[in-house]
Amino acid sequence: MAGAEEVGDQLVGAFQNPGLLMGIPLALAGAVFMSLGAQYQHRGVEKVERLSGSDAASGLSMTQLRGLLTRPSWLLGTLMLGLAIVCQLAALSVAPLIVVQPLGVIALVTTTLINARISGHTPTRRSVIAIAACVGGVFVFVGFAAVYATESDITERQLFTILAILLLVIILLGACWLILRHRMRALFYVTGAGILYGFVATLAKVVIKRIQAQDFDWITLICVVALIAAAAVGAYFVQTAYGSGPPDLVIAGLTVIDPIIAVLIGLLVLGEASSAPWGVLVAFGITGAVAVWGVVSLTRHHPQVLSESQELPLTRGSNGDGTATTNAP
Repeated sequence: MAGAEEVGDQLVGAFQNPGLLMGIPLALAGAVFMSLGAQYQHRGVEKVERLSGSDAASGLSMTQLRGLLTRPSWLLGTLMLGLAIVCQLAALSVAPLIVVQPLGVIALVTTTLINARISGHTPTRRSVIAIAACVGGVFVFVGFAAVYATESDITERQLFTILAILLLVIILLGACWLILRHRMRALFYVTGAGILYGFVATLAKVVIKRIQAQDFDWITLICVVALIAAAAVGAYFVQTAYGSGPPDLVIAGLTVIDPIIAVLIGLLVLGEASSAPWGVLVAFGITGAVAVWGVVSLTRHHPQVLSESQELPLTRGSNGDGTATTNAP
């Protein structure tokens, strides 16, 4: 009984926190801007692919990147994403990282609805289950995070640990892209972008806190450089993912993997949930696994992905007379 009262007191205290009351609406507004930006950027990438006559699934070329800068839809999408970033940074300045980041999953719901209307691909039962797993897993996580998340000053040792891990991640992702890019598809790119954006959010939080403390030194400058580098590589991966998958699939990966990485950094490096009991940590793991399963399932059962795969000239079985059935493009 005492344990239930303690949790109740923590819950009431959490939502009396003015930082949370400001940060959560800002994060939700950023999610809406993200969904709109994803739709417009995806439209721009598709247009550039058609004009260039080249598939961007294995990586955007320099010609295609320059072409994006002339597409009004892509520029509008970039403006929307810029507004999303502003909202997210504002939220991070007043609320804990592990509360703000997961709320971006709202973008998945709005992007799914918008894309279904535009593309004409109505979500199937399996894709709806996958989306529900993404959203449900992340939101249950946010419920625990809102109660147990705490913030403390970030030490230089913690900063260097984050930067070292980020450098290793960029090297590994770069090596995979160089060696296997002709075999990579949307799941690789959204996973890579989600991992990098998780570090971007963490470094943004660090920079904001140090600026607020008027502590802009050489370490802060290194964080800014690392943030820009991770954001640039992540943005390239996102644009390439738009060339090999629908926008709601891309957003699904980003809004699940990004917060999971940010949360892992918050838990393991920054100690933002140091007061949480073991049962809550287990709940974090379970809900995170459910959300990741939702992303993987969506890549397999998304109606637009299935529809487009039917247009490929693949051998799919026998006609019964010994000849193969082939779907011509």
